[in-house]
Amino acid sequence: MISRIDLRGSLPENLRDVLPRAELDVEAALEKVRPICEDVRHRGAAAVRELTARFDGVEIQSTRVPAETVLRALDALDPKVRAALEESIRRARMVHRDQRRTDTTTQVVPGGTVTERWVPVDRVGLYVPGGRAVYPSSVVMNVVPAQEAGVESLAVTSPAQKEFGGLPHPTILAACALLGVDEVYSVGGAQAVAMFAYGTEECRPATMVTGPGNIWVAAAKRLLKGVIGIDSEAGPTEIAILADSTADPRHVAADLISQAEHDVIAAAVLVTDSVELAEAVEKELPGQVAATRHSERVAEALSGKQSGIVLVDDLAAGLRVVDAYAAEHLEIQTANAAELAARVRNAGAIFVGPYSPVSLGDYMAGSNHVLPTGGCACHSSGLSVQTFLRGIHVVDYTREALAEAAAHTCVLADAEDLPAHGAAIRARFDWEIPNQ
Repeated sequence: MISRIDLRGSLPENLRDVLPRAELDVEAALEKVRPICEDVRHRGAAAVRELTARFDGVEIQSTRVPAETVLRALDALDPKVRAALEESIRRARMVHRDQRRTDTTTQVVPGGTVTERWVPVDRVGLYVPGGRAVYPSSVVMNVVPAQEAGVESLAVTSPAQKEFGGLPHPTILAACALLGVDEVYSVGGAQAVAMFAYGTEECRPATMVTGPGNIWVAAAKRLLKGVIGIDSEAGPTEIAILADSTADPRHVAADLISQAEHDVIAAAVLVTDSVELAEAVEKELPGQVAATRHSERVAEALSGKQSGIVLVDDLAAGLRVVDAYAAEHLEIQTANAAELAARVRNAGAIFVGPYSPVSLGDYMAGSNHVLPTGGCACHSSGLSVQTFLRGIHVVDYTREALAEAAAHTCVLADAEDLPAHGAAIRARFDWEIPNQ
């Protein structure tokens, strides 16, 4: 059901190349989404509605969901689901509120200061996936950090669902209502990103787009980056587990399955120095897979080349492997889990010990589950309040402070053969600035 990669003996220098990874050809998808985005740019809402009919198989009269429909969805929500969402929101707010930045002023010289101001973007379009599953949790993960950052204008979009009359899933709408978001659109795919980038008669353009989506969403984000800000190009979900002989194979198998449940191209990777654990997990998987609702999807994901069990000599080698892999989700299930977790450099989020599974982070830990995939965790972060903030430097110098810096400034301007830079300094003084 799941393959093995034996890296015992020595680790190759091209470690990333030998590790399992889903193939996602965003470049190939670019040429398919380009005409879609151009159509939306030139024809606006009419193009969005036509593309929704073509790709989602549903005719919609308007891309925007009426505000009263959003509120009605909350009234009809299962009370248990509502209570769980409210608790998820509460915990997410606690974590993200503590991420708020404060302005910092540094006195460089007497009379000369630089202040870094943190200013939220004006408007964001938040993408919530549809398809195989319903993701009200992604509404929480997108909306909460944007609200805590102070973004004034928020709009959520999620694919139109044929079975719900062209509306997003009602649980998505209910989650929006719980968060106080009444601007919601029934649009998915590349056309949703283009709608936020260029604006239509029904939707004002946004400053940036965040949230996970399929390959068409990722391709549209890449294509329109610059027209609009983006968080990342999210790919298939992935879990890596670094475990030793102390790990419970039932826990490990269950956690691999939990992420394989998302998609047939989801990645599930176990890195271990214990052959006994590897064998126990291999024995555990078939029974747990057979018992889960989406067993066919899970089995395909686990048997794909993006998943596998990686054998290493020791946990030091295991750390090198998981750092090279740079997983979206990384679990540490070892005897000294906290110590090892502190040594990890590359991961979207780290889950420490047997009682911090990825599923907790998906819903209730308070952390954010919109995370970098495809190895991007080596240079990118997950969604946070910081995603929606811009740092602006405010420079405030007196005449005396400028005079003190003038000679050095002019020397550097001359060294770069930009004499007008120096002239802009000299123009402020009646005396000649000596070279130093």
